[in-house]
Amino acid sequence: MPKPKKRGSNHQRGAGGQPRNVQPFSDEDASIETMSHCSGFSDPASFTEDGPEVDEEATQEDLEYKLKGFIDLTLDKSAKTRQAALESLKSAFSSKILYEFIMERRMTLTDSIERCIKKGKSDEQCAAAGLACLLCVQMGSGIESEEIFKTLGPVLKKIVCDGTASIQARQACATCLGICCFIVTDDITELYSTMECLENIFTKAYPRDRDTNGVSSTHNTVLHVSALLAWTLLLTICPMNEVKKKIEMHLHKLPSLLSCDDLNMRIAAGETLALLFELARETDADFFYEDMDLLTEKLRALATDGNKHRAKVDKRKQRSVFRDILRAVEERDFPTEMVKFGPERMYIDCWVKKQTYETFKEILGSGMQYHLQSNDFLRNVFELGPPVMLDAATLKTMKISRFERHLYNSAAFKARTKARSKCRDKRADVGEFF
Repeated sequence: MPKPKKRGSNHQRGAGGQPRNVQPFSDEDASIETMSHCSGFSDPASFTEDGPEVDEEATQEDLEYKLKGFIDLTLDKSAKTRQAALESLKSAFSSKILYEFIMERRMTLTDSIERCIKKGKSDEQCAAAGLACLLCVQMGSGIESEEIFKTLGPVLKKIVCDGTASIQARQACATCLGICCFIVTDDITELYSTMECLENIFTKAYPRDRDTNGVSSTHNTVLHVSALLAWTLLLTICPMNEVKKKIEMHLHKLPSLLSCDDLNMRIAAGETLALLFELARETDADFFYEDMDLLTEKLRALATDGNKHRAKVDKRKQRSVFRDILRAVEERDFPTEMVKFGPERMYIDCWVKKQTYETFKEILGSGMQYHLQSNDFLRNVFELGPPVMLDAATLKTMKISRFERHLYNSAAFKARTKARSKCRDKRADVGEFF
């Protein structure tokens, strides 16, 4: 005889009980709901011409119901439950445009994020800082985002400067501070204040500060890297007179970081140098750097590094990055990259654009392409114009049918097999060996 089910076994337990079972926002949810929510922006490859029809309104309601539940769970007494809810919201915000939904609940979300950063432990603080970034990306550069930053900015700065906080939390807050300030700040005073806060962190990695401080170690390097990259991002939106001041202040100090034991710090310092040279030459075509020979010698050594004590993967990555940095500093050249998203193409043709793209790609992850297609703020940043509207009929004409794709793959497989078989045939060209 089957055992009777326990009462309440399928329901979430309230405060004071065991942690609630949070069903995360899954990749399957993201792919299905993203396609149904905004079919006009879908990639042609993701359009299924013979799949079942989806009730978009019902799907959207189901998604919003889930998200409301996650927002409520950010106030739960269990730290695990709060963190799982934050991660699920991050997944949803990175994979969909939810402007209207967030607009109605922005203050609730801001309060939850603030509480989690202030009172949570390291992992929860990191998740909350990541959600704050995505919240500002969703809202764009409007008055509402400014209100969010006015609330969260002081909290983020406090954690970044708090030596007793965990390095991971300070690192996440430094990144969040830079991104949110980049998105929302029209106040030049706030921009300079934020940059000064980040400067106070990464300048501790300079040798002089290391000697006087005695605490700059590998343990702190991840924080210094994040602060440097966030500061560099904000430098790209500074007025030219401020850019000149920062170049004079840091251009002769940054090369010292190229000797750091940490690969990420060497790369961050090198890319920042390339960006500084690019900005300096924009302001002054005849810009001259006194220690150019010494700097190019360092960059060339890193671009051809063959030290055996370093991992092969690290050496390969370092050589690839520093070849581009050397070309930028020495020859004023940038290797143009092309980014595809849907039917559109974007060319990254300068270090400023590369820095901005890499920053947002880091926080949006696999959702970067979708946001490039449909996020008005990001399209404005990269000068892509208004979103390209494509209806279902247009997407069908752009897509190869399933049968045609099968025929193409079969033909390619047969050709490949035939070529390989010919090369493996030991009897081929036997006469050449006698």
